[in-house]
Amino acid sequence: MACPLCDDTGWKPLDVDGVRRVTRCDCWRETLGAKLLGDARIPPRYRRCGLANFVTYSNERLLRAVTEARRFAEAFPVVDRGLFFIGPPGIGKTHLAVAVLKQVIETRGARGLFYDTRDLLRMIRSTYNPVVKTAEMDILKPVMEADLLVLDDIGAEKTSEWVEETLNLIVNTRYNQRRAIILTTNYEESDDPTDPSSLQARIGFRMHSRIYEMCEILEFDGADYRHLPPNGGADDLLAMWKLRGRGTKRTLPTRAGGQARAQLRDGKGDLGWPGGKAGTSS
Repeated sequence: MACPLCDDTGWKPLDVDGVRRVTRCDCWRETLGAKLLGDARIPPRYRRCGLANFVTYSNERLLRAVTEARRFAEAFPVVDRGLFFIGPPGIGKTHLAVAVLKQVIETRGARGLFYDTRDLLRMIRSTYNPVVKTAEMDILKPVMEADLLVLDDIGAEKTSEWVEETLNLIVNTRYNQRRAIILTTNYEESDDPTDPSSLQARIGFRMHSRIYEMCEILEFDGADYRHLPPNGGADDLLAMWKLRGRGTKRTLPTRAGGQARAQLRDGKGDLGWPGGKAGTSS
């Protein structure tokens, strides 16, 4: 059935001081928003994530992360810095990132993209396969030009020179063009920059420095939402967080052992992982 306001033209009549004008109809905005959301590559698991259904509890750093997420979404596109959510798995980092992305798309008509970092790198690598009829820039151009980009789980990819150069290209291009980015990572900061499981070691010194300039850093801990029992709520999350050891510093397991750590300390920095051209067996 045709829209009663615009008869499916996308424009509805509007009287302004006795002068008849037209403006975009609500149905057009809804249709555009639905298309933009469909193009954003948000995984089905996260499509219902919103700021309104993010369950909070008495956790100062988590509450600050939620506040900054809301502030960013409401201010977009007039924002100076992106967001970088840092913390252990399951505390809601991806939920917050997707919630902001969805709100920006729905309320601002922004072109947004979500990528798990490993999936993005895998897709770029596939362009080096002559059987795949896709050019590298066919993938990179939308990533670089989206109004808002979410890169989820950065640092989880296997470290190599190619990975570092590719991610630096994406981040630096967006930085130079003043396009916002939202990042999440499970890798936390370390007092020891040579620690192979530290954030700086996982993403590289150059990207680490650039991201700290272009993003609001939101490092927090919390209960694992994935372990919340059915019908559980804020009180359960607080209790789970206390049992987990609130504020306890945790490190993720790393593939690199003592030898790799020694190499980093010696300034060699080669963890023995193959770099070079994409598509190599790594």
